[in-house]
Amino acid sequence: MGKGKSDLTLPLSELEGYGSRLRSLKTRLDHTKKLFESYRDDIGDGSVNDALGDFESNWEDGREDITQQLDALAKMSDAVVREFRKLDDELAKQVNDKMRTEDKRPGKGNTGGK
Repeated sequence: MGKGKSDLTLPLSELEGYGSRLRSLKTRLDHTKKLFESYRDDIGDGSVNDALGDFESNWEDGREDITQQLDALAKMSDAVVREFRKLDDELAKQVNDKMRTEDKRPGKGNTGGK
């Protein structure tokens, strides 16, 4: 403290996009079956297609839990950014208000109308 650095820092620019990246990941996870099916003719080998089908079936069992967790993380990320910005705005307003009332130079600040 006192060396020009904040005691609390948060990489908001990185965190702002975190929720949308998590939602994008969730969307891609939800489309694995369509992706596998789109390559069915290109793969040609029935055993590979069967293995991909088995993977998709097993994957579906755990996907629900993963997507719920991704949704929760995305919501938390959005809330952290929103609340931190709100706090930052409130603190800046308080500092600005305090600076105006404490400036006792003639013609400056709020000194009771004098």
